[in-house]
Amino acid sequence: MRRSVSGKRRLRTDVSVSVSVLVLNSSIFKVNSVQTSVQRKVLSDSVIGLWVGTQEVHDLTEPVQLKFKNTIDTGERTCVFWQGEQGRNTGNWSDHGCNTTVERNHVVCNCSHLSFFAVLVNPAPEVKPKDILRLRYISYTGSALSVAFTAISILVFMSQRKMKSEQSLLIHMQLTGSLMFLHLSFLFSASWYGGDGGVCLSLGLILHWFLLATFTWTAIEGFHLYLLLVRVFNIYIKRYLLKLSLVGWGVPTVIVTVCGASGVYGRYPPGANSTGLSTELCWIKTPSVGYAVVGYLAVVLLCNTSMLGVTFVKMRKLRMQDPLQQGRKKRVWKDWFTVLGLSFVLGLPWGLSLFTYGPLPLPGLYLFTVFNSLQGVFVFLWILSIICKNRSEQKYSSKDPSTMKENVNSTSQF
Repeated sequence: MRRSVSGKRRLRTDVSVSVSVLVLNSSIFKVNSVQTSVQRKVLSDSVIGLWVGTQEVHDLTEPVQLKFKNTIDTGERTCVFWQGEQGRNTGNWSDHGCNTTVERNHVVCNCSHLSFFAVLVNPAPEVKPKDILRLRYISYTGSALSVAFTAISILVFMSQRKMKSEQSLLIHMQLTGSLMFLHLSFLFSASWYGGDGGVCLSLGLILHWFLLATFTWTAIEGFHLYLLLVRVFNIYIKRYLLKLSLVGWGVPTVIVTVCGASGVYGRYPPGANSTGLSTELCWIKTPSVGYAVVGYLAVVLLCNTSMLGVTFVKMRKLRMQDPLQQGRKKRVWKDWFTVLGLSFVLGLPWGLSLFTYGPLPLPGLYLFTVFNSLQGVFVFLWILSIICKNRSEQKYSSKDPSTMKENVNSTSQF
C-alpha cells in the first residue's frame, strides 16, 4: 500500500511508501536566462531527484539530508532545488528551505521538502599562473622592503631623544613594530615547506598574533586621533601609553592563546596542491576563525574610515577660516598629503581587499598586494615627514620663542 507523505503528517509504523531516487545530468534542466543574470555551474553536473509517492512533499519537521561529493576547492557552494515554470520547459534554481554546510570532502544539504536537488557553484575568478607568480614576487619583495624600512624607522626614532616623550610618535612606533614582525612572520610562514607540523603551527600562531596586533594598533591610532581632534580638551588619561599597550598587545595574545588551544593553525590551504602556483603558508586552517579575523578588520576599518573623514572635514574648516589667500594651493596639497599619510597609518589599505571581488578582481588583487606589502615603506615615509617637520619647527621656534607653544601644539597632533 502506498501513502503520500507530508511534513505535517506522521507515518504509522504499519504503512509503507515508495521512494524514488533519480540521478540526472544538469543539462536536462533549462535555466531561464532572462531572470538569471549570474551564470553558475552545477557541482559535478549532478542533480538528485527525491520523491515519495505522487504528491509534493514540503514543510518537513525533520529536514532531508543529502551529501554531494565536494570536487572543488574554491568558489561559493549553495544547495538548491529546481522550481519549474508552469506551462514552460524552463525554470530556476532556488535555495528556499535548504541549508548548506561545506565540509572538506562533502557539501551537506538539509532541505525541508523533496524535489530535484543540486549544488550550485559560483566559481572564484580564475587567476592565470603568470599573475600568481607576479603577485607572489610582489608580496615577497614588498614584505622584505617593509621589514627593512620599519626597522630603519625604529632606529631613527631611537636616535631622536627629544622625540621619545611624544605620545603620538610612541604609538606610531608600536604600530611600526607590529608591522615589521607581521611582514617578517609572513616571509617565514610562506617559505616553510616542512609540512603541517609543530613549526608550522607556531608560525601560523605568530602570524595571526602580529596580524591582530597590527589591526589593534591601527584602531588605537584612530582612537588617539579622536582624542586629539574631537575631544581636544580634558584628554589626560593616567598611564595612557601603558593602558594602550595592554590593549594593543594583550587582546591579540588572549585571542591567539584560545585559538592555539583549539588547534586552528596549520598549513593553508589544507591539502594544498603540488603545482606550486597557489600561495601556501602556515596560517589558520579553520574557516570560521578566518571569517572572525575579517570581521575584526571590518570593524577597525569602519571606525578608522569615519575618523579619517572627521579629520578631513576639520582640516577643510580650518582652511576656510584662514583669511590669507596666499599659498592656499600649497596648503591644499599638504592637506591631501596628510590625509594620504593618515590613511596608511589607520590601515585603510587593508580595505582594498573588497576590490578583489566583483567585475575587476585581478586589478584589485594587484592593488591590494602592492599597497599592503609596501605598507611599512609608506609608514616610514609618514614618520620621517613628522620628524623632519618637527625639526624645522624647532629651529623656527628657537628663532621666534613667541611661536613655540603654538607650533608644538599644532605638530604634536599626528
